[in-house]
Amino acid sequence: MTRTLTSIAALSEEIVAAPRKSTRRLVALAGAPGSGKSTLAERLAQDLTARGSAAQVVPMDGFHLDNRLLTPMGLLDRKGAPETFDAGGLARLVAALGGQSSVYYPLFDRARDIAIAGAGTLQEDCDTVIVEGNYLLFDAPGWRSLSDYWDVRVQLSVPMHVLRARLIDRWLVEGLPKPEATKRAEGNDLKNAGRLEDNSLPSDLVFLNDGDLT
Repeated sequence: MTRTLTSIAALSEEIVAAPRKSTRRLVALAGAPGSGKSTLAERLAQDLTARGSAAQVVPMDGFHLDNRLLTPMGLLDRKGAPETFDAGGLARLVAALGGQSSVYYPLFDRARDIAIAGAGTLQEDCDTVIVEGNYLLFDAPGWRSLSDYWDVRVQLSVPMHVLRARLIDRWLVEGLPKPEATKRAEGNDLKNAGRLEDNSLPSDLVFLNDGDLT
């Protein structure tokens, strides 16, 4: 039965108590754009490390397809949708994360709008890997097989009106005027959020994130 949590401490306790399939524990932290995945993942990693389980965050955003591929595919305006990621590459990385050795992985440079290969390193002493991203629990070909790797599946839950406000603010911070920021949020980000809401695999835990993280 899926449990709903509202505090990082409670989430950490559930993760530490969970059995693992590999040497490292693999946690999927999935949620819509603007749901607070990155912030929660970093706070959770800090809390787990303080509890004695050295934790690192691995974001899936490094698997964005390059704009030079998306443009001829007609998908540049939908960047961030499932079909604009290298799902196969992500699956190969996730398969390697559970081992004992260090692992290199790509990171996404948002300011330059490009993925950079080999920009992140999973240290050998890492005990818990928190993989964060939109589609880690997405029920679609090329994505659903990821669920087999996770020891703990966490779904972030944020009301749609809160997501909308956060996403518009995100584009405003990027320098877009209010009409364009709203268009970007509603024309792409919220469409992706809707797809996730309609096509998500079951999770072990639901984390409510509609305000300050505690």
